[in-house]
Amino acid sequence: MEFLSFLYIICAIFVAFALGILFLIIKRRVADQKVYVAEQTAKRMMDEAERDAAAKRKESALEAKDEALKLRAEFERETKERKAELLNLEKRLLQKEDQVEAKGKEVEDKVKDLKEKENTLGEIRQSLEVIRQKQTTELEKVSGMSKEEAKKLLLSNLEKDIEIEAAQIIKQKEEQIKKEADRKAKEILTTAIQRCAVDHVVETTTSAVELPNEEMKGRIIGKEGRNIRAFETLTGVDLIVDDTPEAVILSSFDPLRREIAKVTLGKLIVDGRIHPARVEETYAKAKEEIKQKMLDYGEKAVEELEIHNMPPVLTQLIGRLRYRTSYGQNVLQHSIEVAYLAGMLAEELGVNAKLAKRAGLLHDIGKAIDQDLPGTHPKLGMLFAQKAGESDAVLHCIIAHHEDEAPRTVEAVLVLVADAISASRPGARRDTLEAYVKRLQNLEGVAKKFEGVEKVYAIQAGREVRVIVEPTKIDDLMATKLAHDIARKIEAELDYPGEVKVTVIRETRSSGVAK
Repeated sequence: MEFLSFLYIICAIFVAFALGILFLIIKRRVADQKVYVAEQTAKRMMDEAERDAAAKRKESALEAKDEALKLRAEFERETKERKAELLNLEKRLLQKEDQVEAKGKEVEDKVKDLKEKENTLGEIRQSLEVIRQKQTTELEKVSGMSKEEAKKLLLSNLEKDIEIEAAQIIKQKEEQIKKEADRKAKEILTTAIQRCAVDHVVETTTSAVELPNEEMKGRIIGKEGRNIRAFETLTGVDLIVDDTPEAVILSSFDPLRREIAKVTLGKLIVDGRIHPARVEETYAKAKEEIKQKMLDYGEKAVEELEIHNMPPVLTQLIGRLRYRTSYGQNVLQHSIEVAYLAGMLAEELGVNAKLAKRAGLLHDIGKAIDQDLPGTHPKLGMLFAQKAGESDAVLHCIIAHHEDEAPRTVEAVLVLVADAISASRPGARRDTLEAYVKRLQNLEGVAKKFEGVEKVYAIQAGREVRVIVEPTKIDDLMATKLAHDIARKIEAELDYPGEVKVTVIRETRSSGVAK
């Protein structure tokens, strides 16, 4: 049994091996068949492609031959047309040549004719020249003058006649121009003055301060008058306490001092605590407040006039002009008016209106510092504006507005004219006030010249001069002598009505701090 099983297995393996070999043979034959079929297909396709290419080559050759025939026919046709055109042109050129030849003959005939006429004219000209020379000779014999002498005489007479006529024309034109210029100038000035609406402001030398009650007068005076003395000494303003109900009067020729004193007194009245130390503290605050007000006034004026890039230091001085007067006229209002007038005049004349307006506002800037420094206000104003960086054109307008220098530009002349217009308006200025202010300034100026003097205030309408000295430089004995010397100096240099009292104040202060 085992042997039969082994035999069956051997047979099965042999059969499987035989089947595998048979399968491989069949697969090989199938592959060879596919290769053969593919080769036949490729050969057939190549044959077809060759036949197609040959057909296309033949077709392209036929098309190229047809195209060549068409192009040759087109070329022959265009060539015939060109030949026909050339023949026509040749015919026309021949006709033109015939016409030119005919014209040339006509021109030659005309040239001959002109030459003959030119010869005839030459003969006529020669005969006329002979006649003219004969006439000239006859005229020279008759007149007794040669040709050159007659020419000179004629030219001389003509020159005299022309000079007389020219002089008459120039005179007429000058009169006409002058009349027209006067009329135009009046028209421009009238228009500018009408357009300027700045109010006239005449300053006084006193200010009234209202009080809440009559009791406040006693508090202002203080015990044995120490408060009022401290106030007047510190501010340099005369404080008048009279019978005016619920009011006191501040008197000073300097509007800036008077305004600081007014603000100081107003703050003291509101605070209620009035004593010398409080007066000094309040006075310092009032000075800072007025300083800020001056800057505000300057900025407002610059903004109102639409002036740009004004240096802050000049803006501060412009505001300070609010507390300065000239013949009773407020200098800030006067400067604004001059700026408006100069700007409008410049617009009418077609020159630099911005420059004229800027120079008009700054023309009196020196009056803000002329009380502190020596020199005329145009020169001081020019120097200060120069330090602030103003242009040469503006500096020239400032120095020339009172003709310290001759005006060289139209804008400088306009500032000068606008200044004169503003000052000459009816009611704009008051001479008596200016003379009074000058007298008080002179009183202070005399006392300031002495060594050791710190502050000087002219009060009581110029009847008293209070001199505050430096205690380290002036002792009590020297203070007495200084008062005497100042009085003698005033007598020698100034003219004034009545008497002037000189009071020298020397004060030594020491302070300590308790901790």
